[in-house]
Amino acid sequence: MPDSSARSAVYVGSFDPPTLGHLDVIQRGAALFDRLIVGIGINPDKQPLFTPEERVQLVEQMVAKLPNVEVRSFHGLSVTFAEDCGAGVFLRGVRTVSDIELEFTMALTNHTLAPLIETVFLMSSEKYSHISSTLIKQIAKLGRNNAEDRLAAFVPECVIKPLVEKFRD
Repeated sequence: MPDSSARSAVYVGSFDPPTLGHLDVIQRGAALFDRLIVGIGINPDKQPLFTPEERVQLVEQMVAKLPNVEVRSFHGLSVTFAEDCGAGVFLRGVRTVSDIELEFTMALTNHTLAPLIETVFLMSSEKYSHISSTLIKQIAKLGRNNAEDRLAAFVPECVIKPLVEKFRD
């Protein structure tokens, strides 16, 4: 059941790695809601680059200056996570037109599972609409000696070194 005393939202994703686009949605969401919980989903069917603990730490560093933002990892359905957090809103970022169909389907499914939780979409800022985790991983892996400089346009500074180190190992 959503917490009626505060406007609480959850923003869920894999955040592998967290990007400037994620940070943009988090900052904008933090301005809209009293409380924003960033949920780092753990999907056993995927092989993430960063562990759940590493992703939580990276996102916590990104949002350190946002007092109304919390970061947690979770297993299972995002609907259950939102309910456990007492959130009344799913916050979702939409980068491209191709994202809309998937996000719409997810929003309808979530609404069927939890009718009291609404979904709010934020369009990606234009300068971040092309950023994807896949693209960032390719830059980190193939960027050679200047990968760190190249990544600065896509990920927060606190993510650059851990990301590059993943591909040096």
